[in-house]
Amino acid sequence: MFDGRWRGAVDRRTGPVGARLQRLGITADTLTATGLISASATAVAVAVGRLHLAIILLVVTGLHDLLDGPVAKASGTTSVRGAFFDSVTDRVADALILGGVAWYLASTSGGHLVLLPFGVLGATSLVSYQRAKAESLGITAKGGLMERAERMILLGIGFLSASFLVPVLWTMLGLTALTAAGRFVRVWRLAEAPVPVATVRRPRRTRPASRLGSRSRRSASAPSRWRARRQGELASRSGRAWRARHVRQGTRARAGRRHL
Repeated sequence: MFDGRWRGAVDRRTGPVGARLQRLGITADTLTATGLISASATAVAVAVGRLHLAIILLVVTGLHDLLDGPVAKASGTTSVRGAFFDSVTDRVADALILGGVAWYLASTSGGHLVLLPFGVLGATSLVSYQRAKAESLGITAKGGLMERAERMILLGIGFLSASFLVPVLWTMLGLTALTAAGRFVRVWRLAEAPVPVATVRRPRRTRPASRLGSRSRRSASAPSRWRARRQGELASRSGRAWRARHVRQGTRARAGRRHL
C-alpha cells in the first residue's frame, strides 16, 4: 500500500533527508548494512522479552530501509548491485525478526503457536518472490494490503504488549496471504496475452569449398574442352575434304595419262 499508493509522497519527504545524509558522507550500502545489524538487535530484544526496546530497534531498522534509497538517488549511485544487496538484506532481516518472535513464543507459550511466525515468514517470502519473478518477466506486481512497511508497523503494534502479539501475528498471516493471492491474480491476468514466438529461419546450406572449387573448375574448363573438341571436328572435316579432293585430282590425272 505504501509502496504503491503513497510512494510519491514518501519520496518527497525522504528526498531532502537522503541528500543531507549523502553530504555527511553516509552511503546507501552503509545504511543497508547497519539496518541488518539493527534488525539482528531487534530479534535478540524480542527473544529475551524486551518488547518495548524491540519497538525502538524496529523503528531504527525501518528508518535504515526507508532512507537507503533516497541516499543512493542523491549520490547518483543507484545500481543493480545495490538493489540486489538491499533486497537480500530485507529478506534476512525479516527472517531474523520473526525468528526472534518464534523464540519468544517458545519461551512463553510453547506448543504449536511457535509455528505461527514461520507461517508469516513463508507468506512474506511468497509475496516478495511474486514481485521479483513478475518484474523479471516485465510485469509490475507492486501494491497489496500487507507489504514490508505495513508488516513492520503492525509488528511494532504487537510489541506494545505481550497480549497483542499473537492476535497481530494472526492478522499479519491473513493479510499477507491475501496480498499473495491478489498479486497472483493480478499477474495471471496481465500475463494472459500470448507471447509472440519468433520464427526460426533455417540457415542456408553452404557447399564445401572443395565441391565449389571442383564445380567452378569444371565450369571453367568446359568451354575450353568444347572448343578443343570443336576445333578437332573441324580439323578432321577439313582433312577428309582435302584427302577427297586429292583423290579426285589423282584419279583425273591417271585418266588423262591413259588417254594419252
